[in-house]
Amino acid sequence: MSQDLPKLHPTFTEYVRQETRRQFFARGASFMGTAALASLLPQNLIGAEKKMALPKQLTHFAPKAKRVIYLHMVGGPPQMDLYDYKPKMQEWYDKDLPESIRKGQRLTTMTSGQKRFPIAPSKFKFAQHGKGGMWFSELLPWTTKVADEMCFIRSMHTEAINHEPAITFMQTGNQITGRPCLGSWTSYGLGSMNESLPTFVVLVAKPTNTEQVQAISARLWQSGYLPGEHAGVAFRSAGDPILYINNPPGVSEKVRRRMLDGLKAMNELNYQQVGDPETHTRIQQFELAFRMQSSVPQLTDLAGEPESTFKLYGDEAKKPGTFANTALLTRRLVEKGVRFVQVYLNNWDTHSNVSGRLPSQCRDIDQATYGLITDLKQRGMLDDTLIIWGGEFGRTIYSQGGLSKENYGRDHHPRCFTMWMAGGGARPGTIHGETDDFSYNIVKDPVHIHDFHATVLHLLGFDHERFAYRHQGLDQRLTGVEPAKLIKALLA
Repeated sequence: MSQDLPKLHPTFTEYVRQETRRQFFARGASFMGTAALASLLPQNLIGAEKKMALPKQLTHFAPKAKRVIYLHMVGGPPQMDLYDYKPKMQEWYDKDLPESIRKGQRLTTMTSGQKRFPIAPSKFKFAQHGKGGMWFSELLPWTTKVADEMCFIRSMHTEAINHEPAITFMQTGNQITGRPCLGSWTSYGLGSMNESLPTFVVLVAKPTNTEQVQAISARLWQSGYLPGEHAGVAFRSAGDPILYINNPPGVSEKVRRRMLDGLKAMNELNYQQVGDPETHTRIQQFELAFRMQSSVPQLTDLAGEPESTFKLYGDEAKKPGTFANTALLTRRLVEKGVRFVQVYLNNWDTHSNVSGRLPSQCRDIDQATYGLITDLKQRGMLDDTLIIWGGEFGRTIYSQGGLSKENYGRDHHPRCFTMWMAGGGARPGTIHGETDDFSYNIVKDPVHIHDFHATVLHLLGFDHERFAYRHQGLDQRLTGVEPAKLIKALLA
């Protein structure tokens, strides 16, 4: 122990002594992660006497996207009712799904016991829009106006068939929890653009209809084995945007500053003795929270927005927690330098009552999606902002439960579903991939989740095979160890 350090409490000394050999070597292995973290810290946090010039993560080539907005529709939107037009299914109404189409594929326990699998054609009308002639459901009249900005993937597929592993797979590249999500990888790779705001923000919008919502847990935006600073920071839709962001009653800013200075000194002492990089993460989080006390309330106050903004996003944008309000807040976040915004909207799990629920879901997102894309384009930000829209899987063409021409339900379907991107280097006006007449199997240009992740990382300036983080002796990657390919047809 250094002679110039104060005498430590016996409990702390025992804590240091009990450190295992595995932890000791893990610290050495994670030096580069510590260096990357230190490079993101404001210099006054490291200490004037310890200023370091450490390199940030370098991209492998010039990124086309500087920031990402990921709109995740929780529950699995029915592709054949929104984007994957299947007119031949009208002739198949109430006929059984042929075994030649199903091919013995896995079913969920919710429909595996059905005696029949009757075909349920979409009850909604479709029309082509944009120069590319993309088919849109009548439920999305506003979104059709920006069809030429969108890049559609109609051949997404996954192995996961239930929500929790499927959402985890889509967000982290693995069905097992504990891995970093795409937002955390982006934060780790590109770093912060605003010291007073988180690099990665999560917003959970509230759907108008709450008939069947899925659980959304914080492990979807965790940093996994990456340094803790790269985890998403969740903003609330009501009350304080972030819990405890305001000082407690009777505590002034000056007192709060003195408390943080003292806490920082204790954490620095801890770091000198133990060397755990998460200690610096803790310091950074406390300091960021202090700076957010002034930046976040101003950011989330929409009173200064002109009336033209609400005409663009819709009147629902004035109501906290709605998808439209969330979309507007998202634009404000990326405009102020937030690198990655993850938005979740629930209630897409249409096992029943498609005709009652789907119109409500689409009203929630339709004008707001148009408004977000248009707003970013008007501000000159769409070219370097990548917008992603999609769920964790698709839905079945056959009906779950009762069937009529006016209403039906659809079960989970991992074999094919539709996603789209806009801006950020994605090729506008593109339609990629094709499914069979039943929207059940992919017949052209399949895109696996790992392929999609590889493509997104490419737009951010990273080669997915080289973009890795050493953990437990392995070079861990978002795309894992199985083969994944860049889908060049999706690039502008």
